[in-house]
Amino acid sequence: MCEDVAVTQPLHLSLAMAARCLVLIGGGEFSFGETREIDEYLLSQMPPDRRTVAFLPTASGSPEYALHLGRYFKTLDPSIETVNVPIYRGRDSRRQKNLNMILSAGMVYLGGGVTNQLLATMHESAADIALRDAAVNGTVIAAIGAAASCFGRHARDMRGVMPAIDGLAWLPETVVETGFDPADDDMLRRLMSLPDVRLGIGIPTSTALAIGSDGTSQVIGGGNVAVFRKK
Repeated sequence: MCEDVAVTQPLHLSLAMAARCLVLIGGGEFSFGETREIDEYLLSQMPPDRRTVAFLPTASGSPEYALHLGRYFKTLDPSIETVNVPIYRGRDSRRQKNLNMILSAGMVYLGGGVTNQLLATMHESAADIALRDAAVNGTVIAAIGAAASCFGRHARDMRGVMPAIDGLAWLPETVVETGFDPADDDMLRRLMSLPDVRLGIGIPTSTALAIGSDGTSQVIGGGNVAVFRKK
């Protein structure tokens, strides 16, 4: 049985490593201003001497995504440079040039798309290790939509073949459902039924959960984050 818990105070989460700033975004169109508050927060958290955003198009396969996002970030902070890190398939996740771009960035931003595509390419890869190392060394890690869902122990299989697939597991015993609608929580509850899951987090559109190195979190944006715990 699951218990729905309202987030009325800072939520403490267990992280697999001491990531300085992990921000999971429920979704939203930056071009319509739906994530502006979140994006301003992301840029404010970047190290002052590292103003480059490394964009990972892995979940969508679209290099144009980085171009449009980079133009938008420039309107918020002209000092920001955005580079596309071309990790589209497994072999790309091993290229040293791509790993170097991840490790040197002030922020790594994982764009939305399909959970299966991102996890098939990144899970337990050299790029996954580089992402973890970057997070520990002060890089802001941001992920939106389906990419954000991948940071739990499991993620929804968006191709509908299996109930769930293995996630990146930055949040042990936890699952994340993005684009969450409290009136339709069936998918999150199904993920919560997995035996090695104790906590479920539902993040709606235009809302983000920012998690610090000590596991303390805060909600950013206009919505409310739902938390389900197993009794």
